Amino acid sequence: MTADGASAGGARARDYTTLDYEVADRIATITIDNPPSRNGFNGTMRDDLIAAAHRADNDDDVRAVILTGRGKFFCPGADLSGGGSTFDFKAQNHAEADGENEGVDDARPTVAGFRRDGGGQVALAFASLRKPIISAINGAAVGIGATMTLPTDMRIASTDARFGFVFAHRGLVPEAASSWFLPRIVGITQALDWVYTGRVFDAEEARAGGLVSRVVAPEELLATAREMALAIVERASAVSLGASRQLLWSMLTASSPWEAHQQDSRLIFELGQQADAREGVESFLEKRPPQFPGTVPADYPDFLPPFPDKDRIE
Repeated sequence: MTADGASAGGARARDYTTLDYEVADRIATITIDNPPSRNGFNGTMRDDLIAAAHRADNDDDVRAVILTGRGKFFCPGADLSGGGSTFDFKAQNHAEADGENEGVDDARPTVAGFRRDGGGQVALAFASLRKPIISAINGAAVGIGATMTLPTDMRIASTDARFGFVFAHRGLVPEAASSWFLPRIVGITQALDWVYTGRVFDAEEARAGGLVSRVVAPEELLATAREMALAIVERASAVSLGASRQLLWSMLTASSPWEAHQQDSRLIFELGQQADAREGVESFLEKRPPQFPGTVPADYPDFLPPFPDKDRIE
């Protein structure tokens, strides 16, 4: 093991309190692991997940990301140990001003003058990735446990997984920017069904509703996710993957195909001059696997507008 936790099989780091981060075969695996709260979401987990997402995004050796959980739960929702004032940030601010909970969550970014939703900060960090990201949902994914996965590109579930958009049962609304993501993934009618009823449903209903693409046995979940990730990184250009991810997500709100045509045209022009494009063609003609030299972020096309607006997610 090296000083930073690297080994021959990859890199493992315990720089986080609520998760593990490991890199192997150019795949970063983020594993939620917070036994004291049964993987419940709190401010520490928020910061850990954001840091892990940025770490993967800025590592040229990482070409894909897997998000999963350890144990019985993926993430069963917010840590409710704070009782009835769990979501009363104004009351929490007053308590801290009076000397209680001193030093807890001192940095409070705001949006439009209000404290930012922590789940939304995580969701937007995942959305801004320039690497494909797969959610491998091992167990209960309820509330933020479900919504944080929506900006990931593919979701697969164990037969043990359960899902729930339970916000109306807590006197809240869907968070983590899920009012934008969920209807685009499953359609407005299905989204409203799950949000209105707040029911907890199984993996097969999630698959039927379009929330997950595959349901597998628990012991096959991580192997399946890694197989999917390897199929991506072993055959595709990292630069192409990053640009394609940002392009497809951002075009969900384009006013017309013309916007896509503008971006396509410059990307084809610019990327066509790079070594990856030459390697893609030559490897095809020579009937051999490609060896793309380009990496992200080093060779990423910076002219491509970030999704979402980068200035709003930091």
